[in-house]
Amino acid sequence: MLPDFRVRQRDYLLEISRALTQELDREKLLARILKIAIEMLAGQAGLIALKQTEGWRVAAAHGIAPAFLSYLTPLLAEEKVAELDVSELNRMLKELTYTASMGLLNGTALPLAAHGQVIGVIFIFRNYPDLFTNNDRVLLQSFATQAAIAVYNAQLYGQVSYEKQRLDALLDSAADGILILHADLTIERANDAFIRIYGRTREQLVGQAHDDIIRWDGEPQGTTLNEAIANGWPLTPNASLYVEGDLVRPEALPIPIGATYAPLLSNEGKLRNIIVSVRDITHFRTAEEIKSTFISIVSHELRTPVALIKGYASTLRRDDARWDKHTISDSLAVIEEEADRLSRMIDDLLDASRLQAGGLSLSRADVALGVLAGRVAEKFGSQSTKHKITTDFPEKFPVILADETRIEQVVANLVSNAMKYAPKGEIKISGSVRPEQVVVCVSDEGPGIDPKDLPHIFDRFYRSTNAVKQTKGAGLGLYLARAIIEAHGGRIWADPKPDSGARICFSLPR
Repeated sequence: MLPDFRVRQRDYLLEISRALTQELDREKLLARILKIAIEMLAGQAGLIALKQTEGWRVAAAHGIAPAFLSYLTPLLAEEKVAELDVSELNRMLKELTYTASMGLLNGTALPLAAHGQVIGVIFIFRNYPDLFTNNDRVLLQSFATQAAIAVYNAQLYGQVSYEKQRLDALLDSAADGILILHADLTIERANDAFIRIYGRTREQLVGQAHDDIIRWDGEPQGTTLNEAIANGWPLTPNASLYVEGDLVRPEALPIPIGATYAPLLSNEGKLRNIIVSVRDITHFRTAEEIKSTFISIVSHELRTPVALIKGYASTLRRDDARWDKHTISDSLAVIEEEADRLSRMIDDLLDASRLQAGGLSLSRADVALGVLAGRVAEKFGSQSTKHKITTDFPEKFPVILADETRIEQVVANLVSNAMKYAPKGEIKISGSVRPEQVVVCVSDEGPGIDPKDLPHIFDRFYRSTNAVKQTKGAGLGLYLARAIIEAHGGRIWADPKPDSGARICFSLPR
C-alpha cells in the first residue's frame, strides 16, 4: 500500500473515534462505519452483520444488489449459519461472493469484538485479494476494535432508550396516579392518571413541592410522608407508607384517595427518589357505604316481619287466653302475609346476589304480555279497595320471546310500587307496539317521582327520603327490574314529565 493511503487510514481511525463519541443512533453509526470501511479497503460494496440471540442479521448494507441481499438475509438467519463463528462465516461469505460474481469479486471480513465478545462482522466486497502488511493489519484491527466499541455503545444506548420508552409507556398507561419525587420532595414526574385525578397539567406539576400538591381535606388515616420522614423514614429499602384521605383539588371537589410511598435508595443507602402511587378509592368508599346501607336496611326490614310473626304466634299460644275463630283467622292472616313478605325479600336478595355473581339465567318462551298484564291486575286488584287496576293493550299485541316468570316479576313489582306510593286512584298497565320493540308502561295517580330522585331510582338499595318515611322495602325492586329487562336486551326508564302521578316504562325486542 502507498504511504499516502496509510495516512488516509489513520484519518479513517480518527473519524471512527469521532463517531464513537458523537453518534449513538445505531442505524446511522453502522452506515457511517460501513462507508469508512469500504473506502479504507478500496472496496466496491459491503455489509455489516451483527450476531444476535436468534442468529446473524444484516444490520447495514451498501452497494449490494437487492436480489443478492434478499438471498443473503434469510440465509444468515438459518439455524446452521447462526451457529457459525466469525472465521467460518467469513469463509462462507467469500465462497458465496466468488461464486455469485463468477470469480470477479473477492471479500474480506473484519470481526467486531468488544469487551471480550464478538458482536458482528464487517464484510467488504472488492476485486482483488487480501494483501496486507503487518502495519496494515494493526491499523485494520484498531479500526475494527474502535468500530466494535462504537456499535456496542450504540446498542447499549438503544437498549437504554427502549427501556425508557417501555417505562414511559408503563407509567402513562397505569390506571393509578404516579408521582416520582426528588430526594428534596419536589415532583420530578407525574403520569397521565395523576393529571386526570388532580386536574393540573404536567408542566404545572413538575417542580412543585409535594406538600403543595398532596393536601388533605381533614385528617387522613395513616402516617403522612412528613410525619414518617420526621421519624427517620425510610429505615430500610423496602419500607413503604400508606395513607388514606380526601385529596384537595384546585378545580374540583376533594376526592378520596389512597397514597402509597415507596423509597428508591442508592447502593450507599442514600435516598434518591420516592415513588408515590395514588389510587382513586371513590368506588371502594361507595361500596362500603352500600354495604352499610344494605346491613341497615335489611336488618330493619327483616326485623319488622319477624317481630310481627313472633308477636302474633306468641299471643295465639298463650295458655291463659281463649281466642275466638275470627281473631285466630286474622292473626294467622298477618303471620302468613309477613311470611310472604319475608319470602319475597329473601328472593330479591338472592336475585341481587346472582346478579353480582354474573347475571340472571333466563328461560325464554312465547309470552303474551296482554294476558300476563291481566293476570297481574287481577291478582293485585283483590288486595286493595282504594285502587282500580286496569290494562290497556291493543288487539293482536305481538307475542314476544322472553322469560315469562321474570317479566311477570317486573310488572308485579311496578304495580306494587304504584300501590305503595299512590294512596288511591287508577293504576294502568298499558302496552304499545313499535317497529322493532314493544313498550309496557305502569302509571298511577299518585304524587309522582321527585326529579332529584329520577337518576337514582334504579340503583341498588336506593330509597328516597319520602319512601323511607312512607313505605317498607329494601330498595331492590327497581334494581332487579332493570337487570331483568336489560338481560332481555331491553331498556327501562321513568317518565320525567307524566301528565299526573308516576309512570315507569320498559321496552323489549319483538
